[in-house]
Amino acid sequence: MRVISCCKAVPEEQDIDVAKDRQLSVEKAEWKFSQYDLNAVEAGKQIIELAGGQLSGLSAGGKALENSKLRKDILSRGLDDLYLVMDEMLEQADTYQSARVLAAAIKKIGAFDLVLCGAGSSDLYAQQVGNQLGEYLGIPVVNAVNKITPQGDKVIVERALEDAIEVLEVSLPAVLSVTSEINIPRIAGMKDIITANKKPVTKFSLSEIEAADTQASSVVVSTLAPEQVERRMNILEGESEEVVNAFVKLLRAELK
Repeated sequence: MRVISCCKAVPEEQDIDVAKDRQLSVEKAEWKFSQYDLNAVEAGKQIIELAGGQLSGLSAGGKALENSKLRKDILSRGLDDLYLVMDEMLEQADTYQSARVLAAAIKKIGAFDLVLCGAGSSDLYAQQVGNQLGEYLGIPVVNAVNKITPQGDKVIVERALEDAIEVLEVSLPAVLSVTSEINIPRIAGMKDIITANKKPVTKFSLSEIEAADTQASSVVVSTLAPEQVERRMNILEGESEEVVNAFVKLLRAELK
């Protein structure tokens, strides 16, 4: 089986600077692959361990993908090889651009059975790329998947609904977006890290994958941190009736 797990490079959340005007800066941030996409990589690895085959990683983005440490980290998590589509245009790609580019890259890579995506990216969490990718590839797509069982030319998947577990039989090839509950991504061991250095990395430009219509479908007007509100710091200690009444009084005042 040929499985392709898609992953996105995102800034480390704790490294994002918030200016006084609430503008965000990632200039000093370290880059990592989205935590949700690590679930997609782990899901792919588990499928290959059961059914055999090859697990490839695929990422589209800007200059962050030039980071060798970043590439080594994702390769050490079970990928057999890694494909990168790199272009400045993809620095702030929206879901439409991302899905279009990923679809073109997958067609360039060749035959595949299953494409896996995380539920959403750690930075935007739009939860749209998987669905759009399936549409552009013209194959079945299922989101919110929390269990995958390979079964020949199909997979059996489970989705948790509000009051039931939905079980679906999906013909291959297909695109699946997995939840963070599907697994716990493995931590690479020393052998995995050393082996990662020897795994092939293939880089594509937009022209090489013949990606068509990759202009953004939306424009980001601004991205601001929430306004900071000073906490009241009303601390009431004790369990007496007077303390309880004072607490209720404070709550009523806030709800008015």
